[in-house]
Amino acid sequence: MNFRIGIGYDVHRLEEGLPFVLGGISLSHTRGPVGHSDGDVLIHAICDAMLGALALGDIGTHFPDTDDEFKDIDSKILLEKTINMIRFHGYEISNLDTTVCLQKPKISEHIPEMIKILSGVLNIDHHQLSVKATTTEKLGFVGDESGISAYAVVLLEKI
Repeated sequence: MNFRIGIGYDVHRLEEGLPFVLGGISLSHTRGPVGHSDGDVLIHAICDAMLGALALGDIGTHFPDTDDEFKDIDSKILLEKTINMIRFHGYEISNLDTTVCLQKPKISEHIPEMIKILSGVLNIDHHQLSVKATTTEKLGFVGDESGISAYAVVLLEKI
């Protein structure tokens, strides 16, 4: 197959006093994601999308939260390991579209930096990556600011 499509989703609970990492950058906020790694939901969704496109399992299969090697790890390292797996199987990212769902903080001013960081780790052109953000209009766990979620869709092309 010349093209493969994958979708990824991740969610993390937010708690007071934890660092807030999203899209490979640290943001100032009173709450941060609870996770085994740094809790970067955007990167985790991207990894799941890429792995799913090639039927390679999910992020928990490759980087389990029961393994101390991944405790507090920078998710950019997981992203780099994942793109290397994808390239090992002979595929490259054609394009990647993502959406982050969160009530606060507002991230629109940080999206260009996220795209720069993520496209650098993935070694793709910044035009191949879209990062969008939305609220849930104060509905659900995102709306009451107790959680954050992200979606990613990737199109991989055989090289």
